[in-house]
Amino acid sequence: MNDDVHNHNHERAAHGGRLCMPEEARDVVTRRLAIARGHLDSILKSLQKHDVYCVDVLRQIKAVQGALDKAGQITLESHLRAHVATAAARGDTEVIVDELMDALRYR
Repeated sequence: MNDDVHNHNHERAAHGGRLCMPEEARDVVTRRLAIARGHLDSILKSLQKHDVYCVDVLRQIKAVQGALDKAGQITLESHLRAHVATAAARGDTEVIVDELMDALRYR
């Protein structure tokens, strides 16, 4: 991931006063998800064939999972760098931690 993804844009969105995902991270995650969607479409298409091989389907599913995992990793890293690391300065540490714990389903 390049340094632009670590853009520390702390501005709040005009709508709802929520912190915004840095633009560079959004672009990278969008590309990763488009790749995952392409793989998923390929799997669905291959399943329409009567001669589809189970192991080929499993490999493609694994590729989709990898693309989704990477998109999640980039999103998490962006959030940690842009919002969690600066929460104390904004005074919203508890809110930020609670949101993240809820999103990761650890509570």
